[in-house]
Amino acid sequence: MFKLFKVMLYILLCAFSFDLHGQNVKYQTDKHVVNQQERMVFKQWHRKKFTPTRGFLSLNYQYWLTWGLHPNYPKTDLRPLSAGGPQSRRLLMVAAMKSTEEAYKLHADTLRNTALSETANYAGIASQTDPLWQLYYKKEFQDLLEFNEADLFAGLEPSVKDYVEQGGSADWYRKESQMLRERLEAVRTTNLDRGSRIIAYHRMLGEYRKLLAIWETKRQRASLYLSIKGKVNALQENSTVAMAARGKSDLQIADDILSRAKL
Repeated sequence: MFKLFKVMLYILLCAFSFDLHGQNVKYQTDKHVVNQQERMVFKQWHRKKFTPTRGFLSLNYQYWLTWGLHPNYPKTDLRPLSAGGPQSRRLLMVAAMKSTEEAYKLHADTLRNTALSETANYAGIASQTDPLWQLYYKKEFQDLLEFNEADLFAGLEPSVKDYVEQGGSADWYRKESQMLRERLEAVRTTNLDRGSRIIAYHRMLGEYRKLLAIWETKRQRASLYLSIKGKVNALQENSTVAMAARGKSDLQIADDILSRAKL
């Protein structure tokens, strides 16, 4: 039992002594290794810090053991962050690639904006948003696009309306306006250059105004014709009654008409 106690006490003393010895250890640094670490990381490639040095008459064996196989190593700047170091070149390459990427992105955005602009200029689906159409041509073509049968005979008397319908003038106007409307819809929906579309609008607007002028002329002429016809019929009836009252024969009436025509 006493021997066991002595063994345990001896073990505790040894462990305590080892702990004290470990606390008193000083970290030793090799200045040669420190110099190498400093010049490889951030500090200047200092020629005088390539230790160990040659010594007196170049007889330092440590120098030859360290640098004998690499005599050109101290002469070459191998720092990664030096002016021509690999890390500096990599950073320059990254900056150059970033600049190139931004240039490509700007070029791609320019192409995208140009493509969208060209699409807006050519696409028929975008013709509704054309400023010139919204401000001018939409209003000018409104009566043609929103054709109303009641507006066709607005302001006409029933007799004139019947005459225009029976004479075929109304059907002619309907067909012409229908063809012009179909052409206008085709121009609005077809993929076409904006300049060509505007020129087509202008040309068809001239045709539409000409059609309206012809139709208005037909309406006025029909009204004038019926008015003259009514007056002529009234005069003929009055002349017939007057001649019948005088007891003139048909031959006499014909002679009177011819004599008036010669005058």
